[in-house]
Amino acid sequence: MAKPRNANEGWEHYLMGGDPLPKWQRRMFRALPHDPRCKLCSVPFEGIGGRWMRMAGYGRSRKNPRFCNICEMHLQKSRGGSEVPLSFLFADVRGSTALAERMSAAEFSTLLNRFYAVANRVLIESDAWVDKLVGDEVVAFFPPYVANHPRQALLTGLELLQVTGHRDPGGPWIRVGVGVHTGRAFFGAVGTAETITDVTALGDNVNIAARLAQLAGPGELLISEAAYVAAGVELKDAEPRTLDLKGRSEPIVARLVRVTPAFVAAP
Repeated sequence: MAKPRNANEGWEHYLMGGDPLPKWQRRMFRALPHDPRCKLCSVPFEGIGGRWMRMAGYGRSRKNPRFCNICEMHLQKSRGGSEVPLSFLFADVRGSTALAERMSAAEFSTLLNRFYAVANRVLIESDAWVDKLVGDEVVAFFPPYVANHPRQALLTGLELLQVTGHRDPGGPWIRVGVGVHTGRAFFGAVGTAETITDVTALGDNVNIAARLAQLAGPGELLISEAAYVAAGVELKDAEPRTLDLKGRSEPIVARLVRVTPAFVAAP
């Protein structure tokens, strides 16, 4: 990638996986003891090296503990960001209102926390950034530096439906629908000096993923055709659909995948 010519190109270079650190700083991180380390910049999380970095304010990311928080700190401090290609995953619990009516508040909380726990595990292991756990929904995105992020998002969505029991003969322990989409969005810091600044993704393509999740039934993954093609995964039971999404003037083409006991996992 060519050397960035301005601040906007600099953030794009950074977010697309370009080295955000001076070479001497990266060499220093690699020399500090010891593993585990950030998958991007090699900042140590444990041992004396980890203690030194924590004293400097560095630690594990709140979005994914496999990565450090240096990227977030840089973005928040400078209020930086850029429009880059990303993949988005939304997972919604189906019938949560009816569940809440049938259960005590404590039981419902326990069920949702179990869902959050398994979703977090699957997403973290897939190198996704867990953006939000809100209500009955999990929101995540796959940064551009994640190799083949459309494929990763698709396979992660399928795994999430499997770990919630949609392949079990007795049925799922919680009913979930998933939406996946790939496209360009703003990835960076949002907020003001007077409020908490967060690092997130914004734009129409994020909204498309959210709308797909809303339309996905229990055990269903709706993936946009753009993401499906970019993923390069052939699923013989992926049904093409033309969908009218709320708030959009033009329909969108998507693929519907149902995870049932007879479902054959993607390669």
